[in-house]
Amino acid sequence: MNDAETLVLPRLGPAEAGVEDPWGEDQGTAPGRPATDTPRWWVAAWLVPALLMGALSVLRAGAPGLRMEELATWAAAGSPWRDNWSTLRGGEATLAPYHLLMRAWAEVFGTSDLALRAPSILAMAAAAALVGTLAARMFTPGTGVLAGVVFALLPTSTRYAQEAQPYALTLLAAVLATSLLVPAIDRPRFWRFAGYAGAVAVLGLCDVAALLLLAGHGWAVFAFRRRMALRWLVAASVGALPAAALLRVAVQHGTHLAQVSRPSLDVLAATPRELFGVAALAALLFALALFSLPLRYSAAIYTAWAVVPPLGLLLIAQATPIWLAQSLLFTLPAWATLAAAALARAGARWSAAALAAIALIGAPVQVALREPDGHRQATRQLAEIIEARLQPGDGVVYGATDAGGGWVGRNLVAHYLAADRRPRDVLAAGPQRAGGRRPVAECTDVAACLRGTRRLWVVRLGERADPVHALGGPRERLLRTRYQVAQVWRPTGLTLALLVDERAEL
Repeated sequence: MNDAETLVLPRLGPAEAGVEDPWGEDQGTAPGRPATDTPRWWVAAWLVPALLMGALSVLRAGAPGLRMEELATWAAAGSPWRDNWSTLRGGEATLAPYHLLMRAWAEVFGTSDLALRAPSILAMAAAAALVGTLAARMFTPGTGVLAGVVFALLPTSTRYAQEAQPYALTLLAAVLATSLLVPAIDRPRFWRFAGYAGAVAVLGLCDVAALLLLAGHGWAVFAFRRRMALRWLVAASVGALPAAALLRVAVQHGTHLAQVSRPSLDVLAATPRELFGVAALAALLFALALFSLPLRYSAAIYTAWAVVPPLGLLLIAQATPIWLAQSLLFTLPAWATLAAAALARAGARWSAAALAAIALIGAPVQVALREPDGHRQATRQLAEIIEARLQPGDGVVYGATDAGGGWVGRNLVAHYLAADRRPRDVLAAGPQRAGGRRPVAECTDVAACLRGTRRLWVVRLGERADPVHALGGPRERLLRTRYQVAQVWRPTGLTLALLVDERAEL
C-alpha cells in the first residue's frame, strides 16, 4: 500500500492575518511603508508626546483664574494638617487623598496658581509619554508617536493639565493601570498583578468614578484571556478597596461625588464638547476610531477602555444623578490611540494632514483656555475690580444660597486680595476663610452686623441680572430696603455688585 502524497500549501505573503490581527499589523513592516521599529522610534514614542504635552501645558498656565473647585484645593492646601486629615472621616472623604497630596506639595512649593497646577502639568506630561509607550507596544512605535501627539493636541488635555484638580492624576493612573494590565494577563506573575492592583488603588483614590475603567478591563479579560479572569478579579477588587472605603464614609455623611446631573438629552449632547474641547474634534476622532474597531486584541483593549466606562456611567445615572463629563476624561487616551491606529494605516501624508486638522480645529479653544476667564470663572478679574475701587470701611456679603454656601466667594477674596486690601466680611460669625468646601458660620442678626457699613460689595456665583435676588432670607429684604445698587460687574461665571447706603453717616 503506497503512502498518500503530501500536499504542501503555499504561504501567502509574509503571514496570514490571525483572528486577533485582521490587518496583519503584527507581521512586521509592510512593503512600501517606512520602518518605524527602530530604537529612535521607540524613544520618540514617549519623548515627543511628553515634550509636546509639557510645552502646551506650561504655556500661560498661570493666566486663568482659579475656578471654584480649584479654590477649594487652594483652601485645603493652606489649611492645617489636622483639618485635612479630619476630612477622611467626613463628607469630603473621596477628595481627602488629593487634598492631602496638595497640602504636602504646598509645604514645599507654595500656593500660587502656577504652583497648585504644577502637579497636573507633570501628571499630564507623564500620561502623554505613557500613552505613546503603550500604543507603541500594542501596535507599532509609529502609532505610539501618533497616539501621544493626538492626545497632547486635544484642548481638554491642556485644560485639565492647567487645573488644580485630580483629573490629570486620574488620567495618568488610568493609563498606568492599563499599561500594567496587558503584561499581567499576557505573562501572568504575582508581582505584575500586584502592580496592577496598586495602580487601580491610585486610580480610585484620585476619582472613585474612574473605577468604571475596570468594567472595560473586565470585558477585555473575559473576551481574550478568560483563564486570567479570576486573577484579574482578585487584583481589581483589592485595588478598589481603599476607594470603596472612602466612598462608604462619604455616603454615610450624605455627600455628593461632584456637581452632577441626570443624563438628559441636552446633557448628553454637550458631552462630546466637554470631553474633547470641540464637538468637531469629537466627530473626527469618532470617525477615525471606527477604522480601529475590528476585534483584534490590541484594538479591543482600547475599544473597551473608550466605550464601556461611558456606558456604565450612563447605566448608573439612570438610578442616581451621577453623570459628569469630566469623570470620563480618563477615556481620552483610548480615543486618541484608536484614531492613531487608523492614521498609521493611512500613511504619513494622511497622518500629517489629520494632525494639522486637529491642531487647527483646537487652536481657538487652546487660545481661549489661556485667557483670564479660561476656566469659565474670571475669579482674578473680580478680585481686581474690588481692589481697584476699595475704600476704608467697605463690607462684603456672599450668597449663602449659592453653590457652596458662600465658601467660593470667601476663598476667592482671601486668595487674590491681601488681608489689608479686602472688604470686611460683615456677616461672618467665625473665621473669615473657610477650609476647602466648608461654609462659614454667619450671624443671624443681619441688621446689627450691617450697622455702620455704607458701602457693601456683593459677590455671587453665576451671571445674574439681579445681584441681590435669592441672596438668602432676611439679608435680601434688608439690602433692598436699605441699599441702592450703584454698579454691577459680570465677569465670566460671576456677579459682583457695589451697594451704597446713602443714609449712612460718612
